[in-house]
Amino acid sequence: MRDVERFFVITGGPGSGKTTLVEALAAAGFARTAEAGRAVIQEQLANGGGALPWKDRAAFAEKMLERDIQSYKATIAQTGPVFFDRGIPDVVGYLRLCGLPVPVHLMKAATDFRYHRRVFIAPPWREIYAQDAERKQDFDEAQRTYDAMVEIYSKLDYELVILPRMNVEERVRFVVDAIARQGHRQH
Repeated sequence: MRDVERFFVITGGPGSGKTTLVEALAAAGFARTAEAGRAVIQEQLANGGGALPWKDRAAFAEKMLERDIQSYKATIAQTGPVFFDRGIPDVVGYLRLCGLPVPVHLMKAATDFRYHRRVFIAPPWREIYAQDAERKQDFDEAQRTYDAMVEIYSKLDYELVILPRMNVEERVRFVVDAIARQGHRQH
């Protein structure tokens, strides 16, 4: 089985339950990757770096791309389905959302490093949305981020599967059932 057929992205705007879902899938025994954006913010804050979304968005995007490529390459050695807490196309969507140019190498990475054609996307969900130390966007920006992800993943010929607004256990069942219908099982 080709790697891309077992690499599943969960994307959407901030605060829509993506990471909670990915963590629950990991608790159920699936392989997963960490969200690059949150990891980069934590690293930059700890090291006094400037590649932060509120300081240097282009540098922040480059750090996210670097981390996403590392995660992608690291998962090739794993077996079974892998859930990605965002994918490389999210970095393209982020730059477009910010009104910044998308460098050629970043667009090339988004087309070269492919995932399963069906991408799970979490819609904005006001009732669960909350800001924190790393998530400083307001709900309107969360909505615009979702729209940017719909646009870039569609442009890159991915089929979007909208995650229903339901509790995490039901979302896990929804995702597991969806990938099982495509012949993927938990290892």
